[in-house]
Amino acid sequence: MTGVIPRQQAIRDARAVLDRALARIARDRAAGRLSPEHELIVRRIERDQQAATAPHRAAA
Repeated sequence: MTGVIPRQQAIRDARAVLDRALARIARDRAAGRLSPEHELIVRRIERDQQAATAPHRAAA
């Protein structure tokens, strides 16, 4: 029987995988290896992340 992976360990493992993927994308982007379509996708994701983390402005 296998043991249960603690929640914190699962989060650390998932974060490590995500960090490696983001580092690879950044290296490929810096080296100009992303296709124009993939560059557009990355820019769109970055824009969406900035909008999600920016403080919301009250309507005037």
